Amino acid sequence: MRSLIFLAILSLLALTFPVAIASDPSPVQDFCVGVNTPSNGVFVNGKFCKDPKLATIDDFFFTGLDRQRVATNAVGTNVTAVFADNLPGLNTLGIAFARVDYAPNGLIPPHTHPRASEFLIVQEGSLYAGFVSSDQDGNRLFCKILNKGDLIVFPVGLIHFHVNVGRGPAVAFTAFNSQNPGLITIAKTVFGSNPRINPNALAKAFQLDPRIVMSLQTKF
Repeated sequence: MRSLIFLAILSLLALTFPVAIASDPSPVQDFCVGVNTPSNGVFVNGKFCKDPKLATIDDFFFTGLDRQRVATNAVGTNVTAVFADNLPGLNTLGIAFARVDYAPNGLIPPHTHPRASEFLIVQEGSLYAGFVSSDQDGNRLFCKILNKGDLIVFPVGLIHFHVNVGRGPAVAFTAFNSQNPGLITIAKTVFGSNPRINPNALAKAFQLDPRIVMSLQTKF
């Protein structure tokens, strides 16, 4: 009987443990407004919690996401992130949000979020968006042209991208099921690491001339 009970407990743990580690921890109070000083608070999820009695509506409020941003970076996009750093009430809630403005031909390059799935909804324009499955699944490309009102989901950890393919600017909103989804931009990580990865190793991995690799490394 004891062995059966033990096996039952192990089975329950096997079912619940992956769920527990697949997303941010659940809060044990109504909210934990993040502050950067330890005064009147405790340290949770990388932030000190404000005394809940001192919380105000402004801790949970963000404005200005209706305003167009100029996309002037090298890839033609401008990301307005809404994370716990600029919306303190998000701390411990396990969510984050962003607005993305695209210049014509602007893109968010291939990247991954190691701690979150993401959904993206198009507010204006047309985007070519997709993700690539893992090696075990044959690196299949899942992609689609998205227009205003369309939504796509990017599974956690998989490489994905979105590109403005319309004639004018585009706008999209994204959301994550983690307050700190993380960001690994593939090209920047591979060719812009600090210190640099040996170019001969990258040349062999990408089947390129080492001189091309060194040229790419100067761009990141």
